[in-house]
Amino acid sequence: MSASAGTGVFVLSFLSIPITYIFNFLFYTNSTGAVLVAGALVLLIIAILARVLLKRSPPKDPLFYVYAIFAFLSVVNLIIGLEQDGIIDGFMTFYLKEGEPYMNTAHGHMICYWDGCVHYLMYLLMVAAITWGESYRAIGLYWVGSFLMRLIVYIPGNIVGKYGTQLSPSFFVTAPYVLVSVWACFRIFSQPCTRQAPPLSIEEAQRKGLVQRPLDLLFVLYCLPAALFCVLRGLVVLDCPSTPCQVYLQHREPYLKDPAAYPKIQMLVNLFYSVPCYTVTIYGLLVPGCSWIPDLALVHAGAVAQAQFSHIGASLHTRTPFTYRVPEEAKNLFLIINILYGVVPQLFCYRCVSRPEFFLRRKEDKKTE
Repeated sequence: MSASAGTGVFVLSFLSIPITYIFNFLFYTNSTGAVLVAGALVLLIIAILARVLLKRSPPKDPLFYVYAIFAFLSVVNLIIGLEQDGIIDGFMTFYLKEGEPYMNTAHGHMICYWDGCVHYLMYLLMVAAITWGESYRAIGLYWVGSFLMRLIVYIPGNIVGKYGTQLSPSFFVTAPYVLVSVWACFRIFSQPCTRQAPPLSIEEAQRKGLVQRPLDLLFVLYCLPAALFCVLRGLVVLDCPSTPCQVYLQHREPYLKDPAAYPKIQMLVNLFYSVPCYTVTIYGLLVPGCSWIPDLALVHAGAVAQAQFSHIGASLHTRTPFTYRVPEEAKNLFLIINILYGVVPQLFCYRCVSRPEFFLRRKEDKKTE
């Protein structure tokens, strides 16, 4: 497959700029139906342009076309974020007026930037990998974690938060996007794992105890307070009356009580997802041959990165009511703790992917199974 297919995706994604401007001009009315019609027409135009751009060398992997469409939508989300900030105007005015109220919240605002920058880059990397016949499983699993975290917070937050009574039909237009994304997640997991290492290096790595692996020891020591941090914030959003929870809520992160409900859902997801994840990670760092640890690290790193980017940004954003923003005197500590909580899983992910010997199964173990 030639590089023209990947170039076509790049060109197609940036066509969203003139397309959104034209549709905003044509459909700037008071009708919610205009938003639905515009969305359907945009998808039709994408399909036609994709067929034209990729006619000479059409990729066989169906995920290529999924990523091509998602790259287009990512640029649209970036346009939404930029228009919300007043940097540009006249591109998505009709959608911001008649679309989802979620997009006008601080959390939705940060999601637009995450999707428009980070997800867009991941889509291009996966498109490039498919174009050149390389494995895209690692970057795909990272996207899976990021997407699932966004989805789990997005849908319940829209339903149970203060915007639950303001859901418009455009909210349900996301259903095809969700279904296709879930299908893509399963397809990514089904890709064969390509991690390999010489048998001698595997045996040598697995003979070392935790004390002989100081970096892994640091990760184990990190998992314990990180899990406690998730438990604390989970108890806070569950209205725990204990003094530590109340002090933390009032003087550290009042955003956790934002009636939009997105931070509450986020902390509950951290409580019921991240805490078990940290627990099994400790197990995987103690017991050699846990081959699922690198995959778990990739998914968890993507989920935590997306969650912390949205949470930190929304906690400080001007769209968040002043009473729910981080107090000025607590801002430095808030940033240190939350950035550390978001960065360490990325470092652990890199450690698992770059040096997987301790987690690989030996040949004799495979024969025993």
